[in-house]
Amino acid sequence: MTAGAQRQPPVPHVLREYSLLADGERGAIVGPCGDIAWLCAPRWDSPSVFSTLIGGAGHYTVCPVGRFVWGGEYEDGSMIWHSRWVTEQGIVESREALAYPGDVHRLILLRRLAAVNAPATLRVQLCPRGDYDSEALTDVHQRKGVWTGRVGELWLRWSAGDGVRRHTDNGSVELTLDLELAAGDRRDLVLEISDEALPDEPPVADSMWSGTESSWRRAVPSCEQMLAARDTRLSFAVLRGLTTASDGMVAAATTSLPERADAGRNYDYRYVWIRDQCYAGLAAAAARHHELLDSAVDFVTARLLADTDQLSPAYTVSGERIPQARQLDLPGYPGGSNLVGNHVADQFQLDAYGEALQLLAAAASLDRADGDAYRAMTLAAEAVTKRWKEPDAGIWEIDNRAWTHSRLTAAGGLRAAAGTREASDPQAWITLADQIVADTSAHALHPDGYWQRSPDDPAVDAALLLPGLRGAVPADDPRTVATLRQYLSELTLDGYAYRFRHDARPLPEAEGSFLLCGFLVALALHQQGQTVEARAWFERTRAACGPPQLFSEEYDQRQHQMRGNVPQAFVHALMIEAAVRLAQTDV
Repeated sequence: MTAGAQRQPPVPHVLREYSLLADGERGAIVGPCGDIAWLCAPRWDSPSVFSTLIGGAGHYTVCPVGRFVWGGEYEDGSMIWHSRWVTEQGIVESREALAYPGDVHRLILLRRLAAVNAPATLRVQLCPRGDYDSEALTDVHQRKGVWTGRVGELWLRWSAGDGVRRHTDNGSVELTLDLELAAGDRRDLVLEISDEALPDEPPVADSMWSGTESSWRRAVPSCEQMLAARDTRLSFAVLRGLTTASDGMVAAATTSLPERADAGRNYDYRYVWIRDQCYAGLAAAAARHHELLDSAVDFVTARLLADTDQLSPAYTVSGERIPQARQLDLPGYPGGSNLVGNHVADQFQLDAYGEALQLLAAAASLDRADGDAYRAMTLAAEAVTKRWKEPDAGIWEIDNRAWTHSRLTAAGGLRAAAGTREASDPQAWITLADQIVADTSAHALHPDGYWQRSPDDPAVDAALLLPGLRGAVPADDPRTVATLRQYLSELTLDGYAYRFRHDARPLPEAEGSFLLCGFLVALALHQQGQTVEARAWFERTRAACGPPQLFSEEYDQRQHQMRGNVPQAFVHALMIEAAVRLAQTDV
């Protein structure tokens, strides 16, 4: 591999080669050429400042000059990334992080360059382009190696030291640095971007690194009693990195990355899905990790108290309604279009209430539920009572139907909530759960004994593994056992799991393997006492990633490539839950 032509935006890479830097309030996607290809500021769903990931010109790249091969790794239990390049002269590294925890207004991006064992030549390019590539760097000034400027309404400061040059091309300003490092030398680069005026003095790199290291050590548990402890710690770090100070956890750091090339399935996931937040909270509860559990409970509780039976499937990190989807004037990631906003804002998803009830019940079992949480529990139960017969968009967010998964998830949530110490009407909730299960069984149980997708769709679906896992029906119920058997027969191939059958095409031709489903299979098999098979599924699924070990939503089993937005929070959440439960000897 060679560095790209000077002053040209980096080309896109396959998704498995991108890593993530995250501080809770926003995230940076870093490519193998040291290119920060995606960053929104000041928060996750703000307009981008770096956007080459979806065809823009804005980027921040640190790359060796000449031929090199790439590698990298995260520091254990953190979102501190090490890019590592082996050049013809020796080894070059860039230690990279967003200062953690992040400030809601100002990001601090740290890059520490090091020539490990030989002299190194690097080229650094800083080319910010605000508001999805429409605003150039302006009002540029330099004093003693510190550069300042404006990118639209944002303030920018770059502490890079001597040797930086300024270039202007068609109104776009770029700062470049050709850097020569002797063997053993290092150089710190500190970039600040804020929606408020910056403080008078730039931050000190050593202090920022020290604070970030110690904060990550406090944020991530040891996971010593779980399977694949190091990988599980990374999944915890991902979820903590995606969770804001306002408690919302975004579903992914990116927008518009295609699930299937030229198939029109491109979505903006930089928002908080209630379902995903509950999955993360349930995983944290299983691991007894109170901080992540508390964040999930607080966000979901606030939304239930505010919106009751009109709960939206997803929100911005500040709890606002998501804007409608609109197209951007950018080429997009190859094979995809590009957009911001999400049509999910107009949907009703019944299962979100059931997942919320599961989350609040899990919190109550650990004495992490307060009066507001119990009030939210009552409101969620009342919403199920009122709306369970309505068609909804379901877990896969498609057409409105009486989805079996949605109704059984609501029933499982009611049963879990009824078992809590301060449940307001436990007997009524149990009675309603029984009614929902009986009605669903009467209309959506296949003649062969397994749950079918809906009364008018006799096929099986990966989501139908959840009712047995979440207590809607017992684990040994014949319907639970038959559904798992049918699912394994119809929707798995060579150790990869799929959501549902789209049409008559072979499974891998319709869409990618759905990684969430692979961990659900592991959990379902473990629940049935098939521990060897469960661990095989766990290991196969956790290997479906790239070198940074981040999970996307889907995985192309034929090309062994990641598909969709990254990193997908709910996959990391189910990985944690599976790592906890599969490590337990009794099921």
